[in-house]
Amino acid sequence: MIEARGLSKRFGRIEAVRDVTFDAADGRITGLLGPNGAGKSTTLRILYTVLKPDAGEARIDGIDVARQPLEARRHLGALPHGAGIYPHLSARENIEYFGALHGMSRPKARERAEELIELLEMQSFADRRARGFSQGQRLKTALARALVHNPRNVLLDEPTNGLDVMAVRSLRRLLERLREAGHCVLFSSHVMQEVAALCDDVVVIARGTVVARGTLDQVRAKAGEDNLEEAFVRLIGSAEGLG
Repeated sequence: MIEARGLSKRFGRIEAVRDVTFDAADGRITGLLGPNGAGKSTTLRILYTVLKPDAGEARIDGIDVARQPLEARRHLGALPHGAGIYPHLSARENIEYFGALHGMSRPKARERAEELIELLEMQSFADRRARGFSQGQRLKTALARALVHNPRNVLLDEPTNGLDVMAVRSLRRLLERLREAGHCVLFSSHVMQEVAALCDDVVVIARGTVVARGTLDQVRAKAGEDNLEEAFVRLIGSAEGLG
């Protein structure tokens, strides 16, 4: 489970996030929805311990990410926006190397890499050097690295950016499998169709603050709209009016 309570973060005079509060539960997919520049990536970076909040706290399975970042990372698999992979290693070697970083033995890392290669349908490129990979192949490799230690919680920052239709469908199937296995999945997006197709819960963020949260039906009801896109536009417009 992922918990955010009153998260705030400034960069100089810019207040990137302000009093952001929400939960992402186990066995559910939660979407962090907002326009570009809304504060989604900053919120996720605090959660996966890259940034420290100026105020508030975040917990991964009850572990404070600011006070115990290494322990929090053991419970977390993160796919940052634009995550790079080592171009001179094969996809398999990238995965096994991250397994070693997480303290896995070489046989265990190899076994887990093979499981992920099959799960993510990576067999056709698993033993090729990563230089020259397509965007979809890079994403699958980076995602496999994030999952190598079988974390309970998974964070993804706009994971479908630049992917073709087949790669998006493959990613969608994987996230659904993670939910079925009881994992907590949190991903950011500004694409309403993506959120509507995948998410059990949604957190709408605008101008660095949460303007709505709950199930899709609850968020639509709050905005007084039947369509998620129309609800999103109305909620974002209300936030802009407060600025």
